[in-house]
Amino acid sequence: MDDQPQLKWTAEEATRIVRESYGAVVPHGLGVAESLYTPDEIAGLPESATAYALGLGNPIRYADLRPGEIVLDIGSGAGIDTFIAARKVTPTGRVIGLDMTAEMLERARANQKMLGLTNVEFREGKMEKIPLADASVDVIISNGVINLSADKPLAFQEFFRVLKPGGRLVFSDSVVNGQLPRTVLDSEAAFAG
Repeated sequence: MDDQPQLKWTAEEATRIVRESYGAVVPHGLGVAESLYTPDEIAGLPESATAYALGLGNPIRYADLRPGEIVLDIGSGAGIDTFIAARKVTPTGRVIGLDMTAEMLERARANQKMLGLTNVEFREGKMEKIPLADASVDVIISNGVINLSADKPLAFQEFFRVLKPGGRLVFSDSVVNGQLPRTVLDSEAAFAG
């Protein structure tokens, strides 16, 4: 029996909170990008991608991406992980950035245009209902986003639905060991990170 207090929001309210919070994000400089990625990984990326780095780690470092693979970046934001992955899979591979925030998708597409990457595509969608066919991607990466799902079992069900047999899921995220105080669970700002 799980005695962890539950969020007070419905899944729809949780989605609204996250969408509004991340749509209004103001860039914080290069500190996060420079702490998570090597200089080679972020070299040549526009500041409009690196300044919006909001992740918690570097899943690409552990994903063993190979030329020709199809990668799905869950919660792609302004595209930093998507663009680094695109370099790893080379033009023979493809990377799909998935985000539910129109503002982030607009930034990501503008960054893609600046970089001239043809093996990248951005789609609007939620991790609990991925707009891709079954068994269509080799690797899923995600950086600090799964914790924002109001229905994590459904999100993971979707991840495994779209992964090809033998595919890989590599993510970096926050985990709580113990109970969160009610004041945190009731705070929209704390929930959205």
